Amino acid sequence: MCSNCYEQMDFLPAKINRYVEGKKVYCAGVYSKNLQKLIRGLKYHNQRDLAYYLAKFMAEYFSKITDRKDLEVIPVPIFPKREKKRKYNHMNLVGEEFCRITSNTLNTGLIKRIKDTKPQYKLKRNERIKNLANAFEVNLSNYHGKTLLLIDDICTTGSTFEEMIKELKRNGIDDIICFAATTPFDEL
Repeated sequence: MCSNCYEQMDFLPAKINRYVEGKKVYCAGVYSKNLQKLIRGLKYHNQRDLAYYLAKFMAEYFSKITDRKDLEVIPVPIFPKREKKRKYNHMNLVGEEFCRITSNTLNTGLIKRIKDTKPQYKLKRNERIKNLANAFEVNLSNYHGKTLLLIDDICTTGSTFEEMIKELKRNGIDDIICFAATTPFDEL
């Protein structure tokens, strides 16, 4: 990722992109061109150094919305078998960098994926919902009473955030904001 390629990535307007389960969802950019290459390199090609650039992009966008430093950042977890195969969770890496840049707190122990789901990108909305049903589990001993900022790379239908929010609400946690680096849609 060179500075010229980074500068070519476009931000979406700094506003709520949509609501999922009554929670605000923000999306920093559109999943295309350099932003798409950045995510694919990080997620599928072991280019871990790209986590910094995705986090920087997200942090720059998020600074237009708030300067809060009291958020607990929760990266979307992946199933342990997939993490073992990939050797890392790319969103945990992004979360670490995002927290370093924004001075928020990372929490990778609050929610975990307990169901080995299929990759979402080929599924329609109703298939995504079924695929993710009961996929997450909350460990309340890792909840510290802060506002949660759930982060993910791509928000297409919002079904991943939706399922995470439902599980958090089942455990009495309702102070939640969702934030994705990208969405495939430039107008929602």
